[in-house]
Amino acid sequence: MHSVLIIDDQQDLLDITRLFLERFGEMNVDTAKTAKEALAKMKDRSYDALVVDFDLPDISGIEFLKIVRAKGDTTPIIIFTGVGRENAAIEALNNGADFFLKKGEDPHAQFRNMVHMINQAVERRSMGRAIGTSERLLAETIAFFSEPAYALDREGKVIAWNLAMAEFTGIEAKNMLGKGDGKYSVPIFGRKMPMLTDMIFDDENTIVKNGYTIISKEPDSVTAWIKTTGTGGEDRFLWMKASALHDGKGVFVSSIGTVKDITDELGPELSRLSAVAGQDVPLSSTPSSSKAGRLDKLLGRGRSSYKKGLFHYYREGNHPEAIRYFDQALEIDPYLAAAWHDRGVCLRELGRDEDALKSIDKACEIEPENEEFLFTRAELLKRIGILRGQKNAIAAAVKTFNKVLEINPNNADAWNGLAVCMKEQGRDEISRQYYERAQNLVRWGKAKRKVRNLDTIV
Repeated sequence: MHSVLIIDDQQDLLDITRLFLERFGEMNVDTAKTAKEALAKMKDRSYDALVVDFDLPDISGIEFLKIVRAKGDTTPIIIFTGVGRENAAIEALNNGADFFLKKGEDPHAQFRNMVHMINQAVERRSMGRAIGTSERLLAETIAFFSEPAYALDREGKVIAWNLAMAEFTGIEAKNMLGKGDGKYSVPIFGRKMPMLTDMIFDDENTIVKNGYTIISKEPDSVTAWIKTTGTGGEDRFLWMKASALHDGKGVFVSSIGTVKDITDELGPELSRLSAVAGQDVPLSSTPSSSKAGRLDKLLGRGRSSYKKGLFHYYREGNHPEAIRYFDQALEIDPYLAAAWHDRGVCLRELGRDEDALKSIDKACEIEPENEEFLFTRAELLKRIGILRGQKNAIAAAVKTFNKVLEINPNNADAWNGLAVCMKEQGRDEISRQYYERAQNLVRWGKAKRKVRNLDTIV
């Protein structure tokens, strides 16, 4: 009989899940309403499987997953979440989840799938298989997406093609699985041409040369739109996203792509505005509507303004002009964490520490695990605390430095910063130990600190 721990903050759901799994799955079920409660229970006993809600009240299901895997715990984990979190599936799988199950549809089918996933995950673990992804798991994940989605293996062959993709292209999965050499692009473009899934690891210039306008680009993902021609010769605009999927050892195993036709959704304004994509068009020249704001974002204007601001800040040291462009970027896309961070750095250089802290706090709120942003925040708090004698700022800096070191214990600069804060608090012995820790990391060649390559970005 499998032992299962269910973690969810909804008591009704815990009760009904326990009842179903015990009665129909013949499982021994324990429950927890928070991640902290679950971790406490896991100290006292082991479980054959964990079912974790994505939206927990204390920390997210993804953060819980990271904590468990960081401890070397290979207990199978099923992430359980509501409809509309399709992109979270990729993050869950990349962080070691075994399956991803959605709530809110047919309860009987939902719980039957849960039983199946638990049994399969436990069986896979008992056979000594490492945490990772399989073609079957990928297919099940892609089937979960409500938008058209597909997956390619490392050789570029189609290994998953969901129902929405079949409806979007008119090609059923059985006629597309196993196809490679770019043939999956033909139903979309009418001819073979590079898709974003083919260019995840390429530089931005390569993506742009293939006709795409980039919305966002990360090391393992890219989002962009492209103008193409419909079957009747009309303009057609497609929004695409591609992400890399890795196994539990960090080895690239697949690329996942999603496609959406945004022509009707955004209307004729897109055709008019696409003619000036990439140009420095003042915001006042675009319609002052929510649709126009989304168009600006889709056209990559927020990103373009951010890069202009970065040029003024990083290349020219013109902080007021950089801030103007950062503000323009954030007006279009308030979730550009890098723009908030670099805006804060410019404000700091202008001596506006309080305003700088607010801006950097916003960046850390959007990307709470970003080592670079957290380090900047800690350094700024340390500066405020020392220059103005604010003990609460020093305490906040200590907390933030510790967060940085949780993410990267080899950040020698963070150990040095923490040592300074300990000195300010009169804790000289601890300060000395932290200084030594930083010096040893440098001496042993283990010191490392994650920062963006601004030369490359500019």
